[in-house]
Amino acid sequence: MNYTPEQIFKEYRKGCEFKASFGNKGIFEQSRINERFFIGDQWHGAKCGNDRPLVRHNIIKRIGDYKISQLLSDATRLRISAEGIPTAENLEIQSNNFSGDVTENEINFMMSALGNYYDVTAERVKLNELNERILRNAYICGTAVLYTYWDANVTTGVYADKEKTLKISGDIRSEVLGIEDIVFGDPYCEGVQNQPYIIISSKRDLEEVLREARLFGADITTLSRISDSADDGKVTLLTRLYKEYNSAGDYTIKCVKSTENAIVRKEFDTGLALYPLSIFTWERKSNSVYGESEITYLIPNQIAINRMITANVWSAMTTGMPIMVVNGDTVTDKITNDPGQIIKVFGSNEDVAGAVNYISPPNFTKDFDVSINTLIENTLTQSGANEVALGDSKADNATALVAMRNAALMPLQIVKNRYYTFLEDTARIWVDFWITYYGKRDLKQQSKSGVKYIPFDASRYKSLVFCAKVEVVNAISSTDTERAQMLITLFEKGIITRKQLLSRLPDGIIDDLEQLITESSEEE
Repeated sequence: MNYTPEQIFKEYRKGCEFKASFGNKGIFEQSRINERFFIGDQWHGAKCGNDRPLVRHNIIKRIGDYKISQLLSDATRLRISAEGIPTAENLEIQSNNFSGDVTENEINFMMSALGNYYDVTAERVKLNELNERILRNAYICGTAVLYTYWDANVTTGVYADKEKTLKISGDIRSEVLGIEDIVFGDPYCEGVQNQPYIIISSKRDLEEVLREARLFGADITTLSRISDSADDGKVTLLTRLYKEYNSAGDYTIKCVKSTENAIVRKEFDTGLALYPLSIFTWERKSNSVYGESEITYLIPNQIAINRMITANVWSAMTTGMPIMVVNGDTVTDKITNDPGQIIKVFGSNEDVAGAVNYISPPNFTKDFDVSINTLIENTLTQSGANEVALGDSKADNATALVAMRNAALMPLQIVKNRYYTFLEDTARIWVDFWITYYGKRDLKQQSKSGVKYIPFDASRYKSLVFCAKVEVVNAISSTDTERAQMLITLFEKGIITRKQLLSRLPDGIIDDLEQLITESSEEE
């Protein structure tokens, strides 16, 4: 189908209008408000004057930072497998230069290699940093999107021939999209892969867009229309991704790029089987691809806490420095708040007694502090960030503390599961790119023994259906001291031996630990 710029921009504006009407204030306005409260700009627009201190006790950021850090804290490992192929461990394969029919052993070997290559790619694209931004965006806006695309300019360092004369260029890149940069074709349909189309908006330099248009055969008229779309040297480029089905019911992902007035790149087949976008929603909303932010419903509590603390501080200030009333007929000198100031009073003793008086403010109830602390504590508890989870509580021993902390973290497991699903979706998208675009190239493999490269022929695995699974390496969060204390407890109860205790102590906790283990073995 030949899409026109008018059609694409009409779809884009329709999607923006939906987002502007989503919720009470719309996604755009609510996200701006949420971000202000998250970073601490919590008195924005309040007409309170400049006479009194406007106190902030930012519980929203504390809750958000705690939850984001917990989602990122668990060490995870990603496994890639092929559906319908039994997995096998410890494969003994003498050569990985495969030829002939594809065997189960070969598939298992390559799935393991792709899992290792996922870690290599994650390091190259700085996935940890991207994931942190994803979680922050989702916490503030309710929805975060990671977009993966093919960049033909990436240098890989590998060659297509043994003589190393033909360099292989091009690889995937990933970037975090703002909620304002994405439009889903059916906002009432949950999930990305079920969307009829997706439009990605980006502000690009005019010259960059013109170069891309020339590269794909744009004529002078088209280039002129692109230039007419520019504003201050920038052009809004819309990338429309959509599914095109064949007679057999199969589909492929196609793409077209457009400005408001011209097509930059006509429809082309990406060759991908998946939309190259993975989405993470903080709180799911039924029958909606967009999620909800927890901040939206914490704001009223945050405002109440700030107002109560501000009133409390102002009361303390007026009590300590009450308003002074001065009789201007008997006191002619200028009055200041300087300690030890001598005030000249003219008149009788009665005039002296009545020259200066203080207006006593009303007594502030002692229960007010209790109310503030109760509101803060209840807000943190209802958000799943109580004192145990935040590490503010104390326990008799390390084992009890770990047990209490794990119990406090249980409600966050639902969000963790959605985050793991997001990571798995991202991995499947990457595999889709590798199979579609790599052809024949060597895959970098990293291990404790060093770095090596194995040959990879993507055409041998095009018929496979790939699966990605996140495995949590260590789900229990504890300090080195807590782990050491647990090992000592097991040793004292006779569950483990002295050698087992010493060999499992955290690195660096005891100097010359290896020598100590050797000496312990000799004594036994």
